[in-house]
Amino acid sequence: MNPVHFTGPAAPYTGGDPYADYRAPDPAALPFTDLADLADRRIGGTVLAASDEFFAERDHLLAPEPAHFDPAAFGVRGKIMDGWESRRRRTAVPGEHDWALIRLGAPGVVHGVLVDTAHFRGNHPQAVRVEAAEVDGHPDAATLLAGSTRWTDLVPRTEVGGHAANVFAVDAAARGRRFTHLRLRQYPDGGIARLRVFGEVRPDPVWLAALGTFDLVALENGGFAEDASDRFYSSPLNTITPGRSRTMAEGWETRRRRDDGHDWVRYRLAGRSVVRAVEIDTGCYKGNAPGHAALSVREGERGAWREALPRTALLPDSVHRFVLSGVPAATHARLDVFPDGGVARLRLYGSLT
Repeated sequence: MNPVHFTGPAAPYTGGDPYADYRAPDPAALPFTDLADLADRRIGGTVLAASDEFFAERDHLLAPEPAHFDPAAFGVRGKIMDGWESRRRRTAVPGEHDWALIRLGAPGVVHGVLVDTAHFRGNHPQAVRVEAAEVDGHPDAATLLAGSTRWTDLVPRTEVGGHAANVFAVDAAARGRRFTHLRLRQYPDGGIARLRVFGEVRPDPVWLAALGTFDLVALENGGFAEDASDRFYSSPLNTITPGRSRTMAEGWETRRRRDDGHDWVRYRLAGRSVVRAVEIDTGCYKGNAPGHAALSVREGERGAWREALPRTALLPDSVHRFVLSGVPAATHARLDVFPDGGVARLRLYGSLT
């Protein structure tokens, strides 16, 4: 494991932009952060239980937006923080510490973990540890804490810093396994703003087989946005998340092109499959939707692209549905938009071969 983390407290907040002195590694050194957040609440992630949440509730850990800081916000229990914060431990029992149990929104293979202590400048934990387990069904906290549950270290006990993005790459041995749940430990107590779990979705194949026809590109079903021509305003991963966009920030939007090209996203499907219907949603993009779109599919990493939906006009802020026929079996799909603009969601309905 090659951790990119920080140690020690940050300076007290003295006013101005609270993120001005936020400690974070160079994004270029963290290639796995382009992967899906398996714990994202928008795909079903949840914090099942925590040992203590006296100052700030555990549910904040998985909020999709960055942590907010209001220096004037105080309540009857003290400073109101946008994160999970436990009370100060005052026992002399060796090894006592706080913990939280997380059910991943989508089970999968974990490549990296972010333990974000934003705004916890002197009240962050001294160290953290992250473990993972694969447990079938819908276990409760008592089941997960039972001695029969087998936990694997993703991040061994490691010192972390306050007001920092503490990022950890997972060892290759752990990256070969599928997990459904995490246990986040903090030693001995303190506050953590956010937890991100970057990896590849590995859905239950029995569930997909039972569905028959389903969204082959949906993140929760194992689809993934492998590459895109432009990520200026937002990530193409947004196009395959559940639900409809509520704002433009929840879709994929490119900058305005000033050349003769066009923008595109390449997707990996849940498996080798046949696409029978496509839905292209330009919701919330009222003055910046693409003028046209087309869809192509291919089999394998080097197969030839074959047209599934010819270049077709799109409307702003609309759900467009097209029934397809004669589309060959494929493992990948490419959405082309002309010339640029925003797409909120893409749905590709079909079945595995």
